[in-house]
Amino acid sequence: MKILVVGAGAVGGYFGGRLLEKGEDVTFLVREKRKNQLAETDLVIKSDHGDAILKPKLLVSGEKVEAYDVILLSMKAYHLDAAVEDFRSYVGENTIIVPLLNGMAHMEKLHAAFHESNVIGGLCFVESTLDEQGAIIQTSPIHDLVFGELSARKTERMEKLVHTFSGTKANFVLSEDIGQAMWHKYLFIATLAGVTTLFRSPIGPIREDEFGSSTIKQTLEEVAGIMKSAEAPLAENIADVNLEKLHSIGAGMKSSMQRDMEKGVSVEAEHFYGYLLEIAKERGVPAPTLEKIYANLRIYEGQR
Repeated sequence: MKILVVGAGAVGGYFGGRLLEKGEDVTFLVREKRKNQLAETDLVIKSDHGDAILKPKLLVSGEKVEAYDVILLSMKAYHLDAAVEDFRSYVGENTIIVPLLNGMAHMEKLHAAFHESNVIGGLCFVESTLDEQGAIIQTSPIHDLVFGELSARKTERMEKLVHTFSGTKANFVLSEDIGQAMWHKYLFIATLAGVTTLFRSPIGPIREDEFGSSTIKQTLEEVAGIMKSAEAPLAENIADVNLEKLHSIGAGMKSSMQRDMEKGVSVEAEHFYGYLLEIAKERGVPAPTLEKIYANLRIYEGQR
């Protein structure tokens, strides 16, 4: 299958690079600056799962090529609208779009921009970043990309994806219920990102403080309540599972949103929390803790 990875950053570059390393037909859609950088340095992956130096095929938006079979999306949510216009001409009738963004608001945008049959569900679990030379530094033991039909059906095209994605040095996993998996990750990430950005701290010191610990629980409960009001397919015990996970992960764990704040770059406040609070307003669900988290991020953006 012909695969287009939109961007060659820390996430798309990692998973796309692993597919390229295996020998799949992978092209990266990039900006001129990244194209010039990769032309000089190649695509470099430094990981405990194996280092790689790869020569990728590169594409700049506007170049005329045939539609791709698979398009992987891994950009920040605030870049999605521009990215859609960049890759729109490469989407054919049977193209499979696999979004790896956190949250759920992007699904509505993708369904509005393309035929619903083009868009499947997706998410990933990986800790990676770019160094000053543009190399991908991947540090987490977990490096999973999860995908599946939003209908939860096992289809022929998913079987083809499984075959294409298999045999790489990253884990590509077909989910039996990708919709639920996406909401579950959203619940976890919204809580982790919310408290770590609010307190400007890794998770450890927050949960060790009496009021920090209660804020974790309040945030989790509010987010879960909003999601349930929207009839999201949450497992009955998912709040308890996530609370236990938040108290067991490494004390130094930071959310990617917190890391973005530390770098002084934009954050996905609207995509994560504006979306949830809009649902809360429509459904009459109180969310005082989430409102403080959202205000914190908006004030940060205003002062950036």
